[in-house]
Amino acid sequence: MNIENIPERKRLFAGIVIVFLLVGGGGVLIGRTLLAPSEAVVTATGAESAGKEEGHVEGSIEMDAARAKAAGIVTEVTQAGGLGAEIIAQGVVAAAPDGEAVLTALADGAITRITKRLGDSVAAGEAIAYLESREASTIAAERSTANARAIAARSAYAREKRLFDAKVTARQDLEAAQAVLAEAEAELRRTRSAANAAKISGDGRFLAVTSLISGRITKSDATLGSYVTAGAELFRVADPRRIQINASVLPADARRIRAGDRAVIELLGGETVNATVRSATPSLDPESKTATIVLVPEGVGQLTPGQGLRVRITPAGGASTSIISLPEEAVQTVEGRQVVFVQTGKGFQATTVVVGQRGGGRIEIVDGLNPGTVIATKGAFLLKAEIGKGEAEH
Repeated sequence: MNIENIPERKRLFAGIVIVFLLVGGGGVLIGRTLLAPSEAVVTATGAESAGKEEGHVEGSIEMDAARAKAAGIVTEVTQAGGLGAEIIAQGVVAAAPDGEAVLTALADGAITRITKRLGDSVAAGEAIAYLESREASTIAAERSTANARAIAARSAYAREKRLFDAKVTARQDLEAAQAVLAEAEAELRRTRSAANAAKISGDGRFLAVTSLISGRITKSDATLGSYVTAGAELFRVADPRRIQINASVLPADARRIRAGDRAVIELLGGETVNATVRSATPSLDPESKTATIVLVPEGVGQLTPGQGLRVRITPAGGASTSIISLPEEAVQTVEGRQVVFVQTGKGFQATTVVVGQRGGGRIEIVDGLNPGTVIATKGAFLLKAEIGKGEAEH
């Protein structure tokens, strides 16, 4: 045996042993890899199961109505119509024709009593002030005289009727008494109507100033002890529930608007009120050269007579489109996507949209949103922040 070959054989034997060990260990590892689920799959499945258990949906924000209101989040119902279809105009809140009454003195006299002040609520037919009037005394006296004549005429007619039935007097005497009674009763009705119209008190000294409608006193020019003439304005009463919006639009835009068209009233703070076009003036204002469009709001809310605001009118011919116009603040950027927050039963859901042109603080939505959907406008950036917080937690 060659002694020099012994180390080489040992090295060869050691190499064969190492190969067998590597092949055996690799087979075990390969078997485990093929037969057992991967760690990545297990992790993903576990995460998915955990997500399902928690009920979390990507882009969903759970928020009840009370919390949303406290955070200052305002919602709006989307309507069809792009920027070109909407007519934007300035408007002012005004009392409806039957929502305001001017109370005047019905006769000359001195104001002796005032029962209501500026801002007080009054009911229809309620007395607000009293005047001591010489004319009131005259009307009361005429009423008393007419009443006495009517009583005498009734007695005379009854007497003539008994005599005629007893065949004591002629028919012409009965007919004459009947004619006198008719005249007396007509005069009594006239004087009573005059006294009621003038709101004469029972003793005939005072004349009452009464409200024609229920509402609140918005103007008071009456001063205790002052002498006023018939027709002088003393108070104004307005019913805050009976209001309308007078919007000024250009003649070209006015020709596109019809009664029944939909509109949106924009208030300070981002809130909106839906409205309907009631009518349009047939002529232009001589100074502004604009037409007045009368809108009827759906609910009073924060509207107050004299308040200025902006309105968006959508003519019926311009609503046949799927494009929607929204305030720019309603569209937020989340992970490079343009999204709006759609109101759901539990809160809000971030929905990807495709935007179009911008103008006047508004932006068009050309895809991803349907008319009639309730979305968040003011405060949408707060919902965007909630998404970031939610993703960090999950």
